[in-house]
Amino acid sequence: MKIALIQPLMISEQEMEKQFAPLKAEGHELIFTDCRGKDDVFIIDFARECDALMLANMPLPANVVENLPKLKMISVAFTGIDHIPMEACQKRGITVCNSQGFATEAVMEMVFGLIFGVYRKLIPADQATRSGGTNAAFFGTELSGKTLGIIGAGAIGIAVAKTALAFGCRVIAYNRSEKPELKELGITIMTMDEVLSNSDIVSLHVPINESTRGLISREKLALMKKSAILINAARGPVVDNEALTEALLEHKIAGAGIDVYDMEPPIPADYCLLKVKDNVVFTPHSAFGTTESFIKRADIVFGNVRMWLAGTPRNVKSS
Repeated sequence: MKIALIQPLMISEQEMEKQFAPLKAEGHELIFTDCRGKDDVFIIDFARECDALMLANMPLPANVVENLPKLKMISVAFTGIDHIPMEACQKRGITVCNSQGFATEAVMEMVFGLIFGVYRKLIPADQATRSGGTNAAFFGTELSGKTLGIIGAGAIGIAVAKTALAFGCRVIAYNRSEKPELKELGITIMTMDEVLSNSDIVSLHVPINESTRGLISREKLALMKKSAILINAARGPVVDNEALTEALLEHKIAGAGIDVYDMEPPIPADYCLLKVKDNVVFTPHSAFGTTESFIKRADIVFGNVRMWLAGTPRNVKSS
């Protein structure tokens, strides 16, 4: 069985050897090259004989899937699969598995990094310190006692909620399905509009699909308090980012911490959100990335291949 890795997994060579060792012992072959930025022909030529494909978040064109005659399985080293041509995979009967859960702690921690970045004005305070400034303009806001609203109470949303409770926050949440665990934690369940209206901090934790694209619209942003901030470490298109830009520039909300955009970084210089200069923190879709999360991810993505070969596939995605 030939396995093609077409995007780096951000782990050491020693870790890569460790992860592949069980598959190698069974006689399987691993080939690797970095296909990011390469055209379809390059990827097809490289992976033409592969039975399984591994990649992270680089877009995989349908044309590539359609022209890999032996391909039977794709192990995605990422949680989201909107960059995978699922219709083409389903037509071919190709199994697609994701790596859900590898970055729960990493993203949760980044959420609070973004909150503190906005609340304590860390970026402008750093810049002022480096240029001889004082603390006069940089007294901030405390997290304790605030109401933190979760939109989407999956694993990351729940991790954020638990941490917020430890910081002394009141936590409210909206989730499409009932989750008894939320009430057991002392989290108040509300409608999405109620969460938006009652929160000092709104943190988004929903996947991107047809029902969530543009979920946080101009109308939804208008429900938020003027003193509230929005944190998005989920997926960029969940938010109408033109409307968010307007809300920030016109001080309809107080600030934002954003890790995800309408495209993958690098962000164009004329991108709407970059017009906002005050009380925002931007990071380049890096919330998921830590040394620890990349090792967890490798465990999952190689494990997915092993389980599929054993006839007991896990983390299988249908859409």
